[in-house]
Amino acid sequence: RAAWEPERRGPADRVRDAPSVTATAALVATVAVLVVVNVWVHYGPSRWQPVAGPLIALVLLLLARSAGLSWEQLGLGRDTLVVGLVWGAVAVGLVAGAYAVGLAVPASRRLFLDVRHRVGPARAARRALLVVPLGVVVLEEVAFRGVLWGLLEVDYGAAWASAASSVLFGAWHVLPAVDGARVTSGQEEPVARGALVRQVAGTVLFTTVAGLVFALLRQWSGSLVTPFLLHWATNGLGILAAAWAWRARRD
Repeated sequence: RAAWEPERRGPADRVRDAPSVTATAALVATVAVLVVVNVWVHYGPSRWQPVAGPLIALVLLLLARSAGLSWEQLGLGRDTLVVGLVWGAVAVGLVAGAYAVGLAVPASRRLFLDVRHRVGPARAARRALLVVPLGVVVLEEVAFRGVLWGLLEVDYGAAWASAASSVLFGAWHVLPAVDGARVTSGQEEPVARGALVRQVAGTVLFTTVAGLVFALLRQWSGSLVTPFLLHWATNGLGILAAAWAWRARRD
């Protein structure tokens, strides 16, 4: 099979008469780990996240491997590395172009004024190039598009794997949405219930759709590299764009 061709599996490749007990146990264990990690990420010391993210991702990969998943099923096969890099680079270019256009237009530049990223160039670069890829993207892509997707695909197929992993990805962002609402309002205590519900619902819906896009890219390319690069570009370049927008506003 050529490197650029999407991965295809036929009915003869695997029989799905009943869910695998091993894969199901690994799936339950993975979700349990992610619940604990999700709470720790938002209430624990943030300085450890660039270190903890890759370590937790490694633990999840070992768990999936112990359940019998191959590196190819986890999106980390060598045969799909090139196609993942190519399409990932295209995705980064598209995101960078969209951000550049948005920043160039004064009316849309205001959309980048996120108070969480009202920081100097050095701090923005550290967040974009260190914290985001190591503390966020590695863990989330390995967890949701690698391990969870692979375990679900084994027993239920790619469509269910993409849908279920995306819903879980949306639920993963409930706590960040609550934190974001507090930061935006400038309050230490929770904001009004109605505003909070809208913020959380909107964030969960948006990240579920984003998760579905990432999952479909992973399914099509067969590689985690494509969604990883798109995910990093969306978050990392977004931080740099926000920092630049604040600086331009002061100037």
